[in-house]
Amino acid sequence: MSNGITSVMDKVRGAGQTTVGRLLREQARIRPSSVAVEGAGVKWTYLAFNDRVNRLANFLVSRGFSRGDRIAILSENRSEYMELEFAAAKLGAVVAALNWRLAEDEQIYCIALTKPRIGFVSLRFRDTLQDINHCMEKVIVFGSEYESILSHARNHEPDEEVDVEDPLVILYTSGTTGRPKGAAISHRAFLARVSVFCMDYGMTRADTFVAWPPMFHMASTDLSIGMLLIGGKVIQVDGFDVDRLVDIVTSERLGWLVLMPGVIERFVEVLTTCSITPKRILMVGAMADLLPRHQITEITRLLRSPYLNSFGSTETGIPPCSGSLLLPGETHMSLSKTQSSFCEVRLVNSQRRLVADGSPGELEIRGPTLFSGYWCADDVNEKEFRQGWFNMGDVFRRNSDGSYDFVDRSKYLIKSGGENIYPAEIERILLEDDRVADAVVVRRSDPQWGEVPVAVVARKDVSLTEMELMQRCRKYLAGYKQPKQIYFVPLEEMPRSTTGKIQRHEIEKWIIQKGNHL
Repeated sequence: MSNGITSVMDKVRGAGQTTVGRLLREQARIRPSSVAVEGAGVKWTYLAFNDRVNRLANFLVSRGFSRGDRIAILSENRSEYMELEFAAAKLGAVVAALNWRLAEDEQIYCIALTKPRIGFVSLRFRDTLQDINHCMEKVIVFGSEYESILSHARNHEPDEEVDVEDPLVILYTSGTTGRPKGAAISHRAFLARVSVFCMDYGMTRADTFVAWPPMFHMASTDLSIGMLLIGGKVIQVDGFDVDRLVDIVTSERLGWLVLMPGVIERFVEVLTTCSITPKRILMVGAMADLLPRHQITEITRLLRSPYLNSFGSTETGIPPCSGSLLLPGETHMSLSKTQSSFCEVRLVNSQRRLVADGSPGELEIRGPTLFSGYWCADDVNEKEFRQGWFNMGDVFRRNSDGSYDFVDRSKYLIKSGGENIYPAEIERILLEDDRVADAVVVRRSDPQWGEVPVAVVARKDVSLTEMELMQRCRKYLAGYKQPKQIYFVPLEEMPRSTTGKIQRHEIEKWIIQKGNHL
């Protein structure tokens, strides 16, 4: 009996799979005249975009590229970025998406890690890539050189064997505790990630996705790829161009408008002065836990759209806990989260035993949106993938109604005199004061307690004092959780990652170097 089942499974296994490249081909066949991609000065239909993708793929084949080869890209957001990703998808090749904000030493490390054979670069970063290129056979610049290559290449569909588990894109995760890691994301994961958006939020091919965050981040890459798998449209925007985004908001039916900490306050200012009417936005925002509540209230009121109460990562996509939206124009004191579709979630202690409801535990996840591990990092993968689960390193509490409350990153835990302090608990109290523009809590060495929490705050109201915030903390927090000192800095001096997250390691360096004089 088992042999019969095995035989049948062997015969049907391939029929149950498809890949990113094949689905683009199908969309070009089904809706050839529909707009697929817009960029600076270009607008490609599915037929035209697929034609360009095929030409690029066939050029790569002519140079001996095949399944598993790595291709580097260093570029701002533009339509060619997506052409390269889909060309790689049709070959089973892997795109290493270099982060143009990294220092030269970090860039060299990322290239050495993935060993790309060829590089594609925009004119803006041409000199950068040529300076750090130590292993690539060739570097191709977008523009006349690139267009010449396409014009001379054949446009037939490549006939390459590609598996749904093949990695397609490598995104380099933040190196806050060491070197960047390369998260390998497969065809299977990209298909599953867009499926979650369709299932949990009702996104359809009638929606448009605006890719303004850098394409070397999942915030843009997941849906730039995903929307073309379901027949939607993608608009590539070169960074946080407020005027361009306002035009798009008024003219396009949008699915997810990504807005992250660090840009929302600016967008609120512009929207308040220009008084626009959005065409329709399914949802806005991300990472609600990192924002002052008044920003969520204002941006949702102005855009007439709910806020995505998300919790995901480069490694997991929008899951595990992004299944709910915050209603527009309301003040939300609770940010309890709903589990996303297509994933399993559990909370465990340090011995990897399940914790009871109401107790903090590290979140582990498994499901089809999950990445395929870190590139060339067996030790790290061995540590973070355990018995079929991926440990995110984030601490949550599960409530009796099945919702989840984010506690903090486990690595941010402050151990003070034997007590565990999670910075996010303190930050939440500080951010609920309308006079606070942003706040972060980090550890400081202490001769008596080992570590103590200290806060760095950016004020909206310069009359706000340390004493007033200390009084607020005394009202809502246990004594050992209260920050031992509060420093004030201008909002623009808060060091941030490319996703808008405050870089805690940089804040801790400030405190060590400047102490009470910060």
